[in-house]
Amino acid sequence: MPKGLRIVNLEQGMPQVSTALRWLEGELYTSRRMGVAAVKLIHGYGSSGTGGKIRTAVRRELAARRARGEIAGFICGEDFSIFHEETRRAFLICDALRQDGDLDRYNNGVTFVLLSGKGSR
Repeated sequence: MPKGLRIVNLEQGMPQVSTALRWLEGELYTSRRMGVAAVKLIHGYGSSGTGGKIRTAVRRELAARRARGEIAGFICGEDFSIFHEETRRAFLICDALRQDGDLDRYNNGVTFVLLSGKGSR
């Protein structure tokens, strides 16, 4: 059974959206191969008032991957709370999520991905 939480910073170096999406694909593939249960994506939230493009693109891509069955699901940082049913279900998949510093902080600059056994490549 997969275990653990891996943290991936997609906004490091302020990449273009296309580059961040390529990194996302590679990091999800690597995480699955490592046997990781969940991945915390740091993508920022567009604090300059004009950004947020990476966050929007990443979440759109994750929704498509969830629809294709490539990931078990994802939780937006602003929904990552003990009061959110999907978060409580995620704790059953990855207990390490309980210890994450963004729990109940409503951080829209992160997204948590729950991996499934099905590969994306």
